[in-house]
Order: sequence, then C-alpha cells, then structure tokens
Amino acid sequence: MADGSAVSVVIPAYNEAAAIASVVTQLQTAGPWHEIIVVDDGSDDGTAVTAETAGARVVRHPYNKGNGAAVKSGIRAASGEFVLIVDGDGQHRPEDARRIVGRLGEYDLVIGARSVSTQATHARRYGNGALNRLASYLTGRDIPDLTSGFRAARREHLREFIHLLPNGFSTPTTTTLAFIKAGYNVAFEPIEARVRVGQSKIRLARDGAKFLMIILKIVTLFSPLRVFVPIALVAFVFGSGYGLWGVAANSKIPNGAVLLIMFSVIVFLVGLVSEQIAALRFEGRQ
Repeated sequence: MADGSAVSVVIPAYNEAAAIASVVTQLQTAGPWHEIIVVDDGSDDGTAVTAETAGARVVRHPYNKGNGAAVKSGIRAASGEFVLIVDGDGQHRPEDARRIVGRLGEYDLVIGARSVSTQATHARRYGNGALNRLASYLTGRDIPDLTSGFRAARREHLREFIHLLPNGFSTPTTTTLAFIKAGYNVAFEPIEARVRVGQSKIRLARDGAKFLMIILKIVTLFSPLRVFVPIALVAFVFGSGYGLWGVAANSKIPNGAVLLIMFSVIVFLVGLVSEQIAALRFEGRQ
C-alpha cells in the first residue's frame, strides 16, 4: 500500500479562487502528503496567490492551456512516487483521497468512480453513461466512470503515457484507456461527489465529440481490431446481403455489393496491420 508521504497531490486549477484555498486546506488535514502542487493554468482571479497562501506549492502557466496541460505540468513537477490528481473546484471529499491512495501499490491506477446521482445534470449523466458503455465495449473491461478527474497512479506510469495526454479536458479518459489497454492494474473506488464551486467549464455538446474521438484514438493505438473488425463485419454483412438480393432479383451481383465486400476486406487487413504496429509499441517495454 502507498504511504501518504510518498504521494504528490496535483491540483489543476483555472479561475478557482473561490474554492482552491478550501481544497488545499482540507487535503492538508486528510493526510501527510509528500507535497501539494496547484497548477495555475493562466487564471486571472487570484487562484495562484490564494493557493500559495493556503500552503500549496504553485506552478504557473503564463496563459490558459487547458486542464490536460495543467495535469502534465503537475506530473512533471511532482517528486513523489505516486501522484494523486484532484480537481480544484471542491467537488472531491478529502476522506475519499485517503481511500483512493490506500489502494495504490496493489493497483497502478485507482479512479474515484462517482455515483450516478452525483454526476451533475441529467444530460451530463446520459452523456457520461454512453461514453462509459462505449469504452467498456472497446476495452473489454467494465468502466463505471470514464471521465472522473479524481485519480491516483504511480508517477512513472503516468510519465510513460504523458505524450498521449491532450491539453484539453480528455486527460482522465486517456489515462484510463491507456492504463487498461497497457495491461496495468486499474481499480475503480466508489465515491460521492459534492456540488462544485462555480460553473463547470465542460460543455456536453462541444466536448462530447472530442471525448468520442479520444476513445477511438486510444483504443486504435492499443487494440485496433476492436475498432476495425466491427466496421469490416458490418460492411461485409451489408455487401453480402445486397449481393444475394441482386442475384435473386436481377441474376447479377450489383457493383455496390462488390464495393462493400472489398471495403470490408480492406478495413480488416488494415486492422491486422494496425494490430501489429500496436504490438511493436510494447516491444522492449518493461
């Protein structure tokens, strides 16, 4: 089990002056952390000064780069064996931090899985639920909360995937999928989220498509056949069905059926090649 003194707490924050002092103070009382790092992502409301006054070590961005960029800066600045990532909006309970960190050692990544009732609006819940189901299918592992930013992991493993992390709000999605597909031990710890202080910066309509593309990108990097085989199979079934109908109705195979079948074969072969390339990514990996 991980000891709190080996854990660097990283808090990405953008215009969170109203909540950041409380977040830092509550975390300080929750455990003997190695350090608490607040990454001020170009805030213009005094977030950095407030966090520093509360006792955190502050890393500043000269301008707003995105939540993912702040997390990456925090990981690079951290010196503990483990890293605990906490949102700066006050929605995470400090006692949950102790439970999440307590499972490190046995697991390489522990994610605070929020209960459905505490995941903001109905639209957000439905959107997160759809993403969770898609990610569960593509990875072959039940994922109850793909987008939770409350998580802890070994720092060396986070640094292994740091080049994959986007600068925007898809960092939790990317780390979850990357750890699962790389074969690391991943656990989901049930938590209850509080109402955040201030207004969320994520918009479902704007960011939903980005989350979907991130899921497909990561799964394609690590397990391409999970994406290519269903596409090839659907094209083959439609092509074969269309071809049989053409033979029965007109005694000839339609050109569209031939194209669909050829498309399915090409997609399947591309999937096989991609699978080999994905396997090479782990050649020589410890």
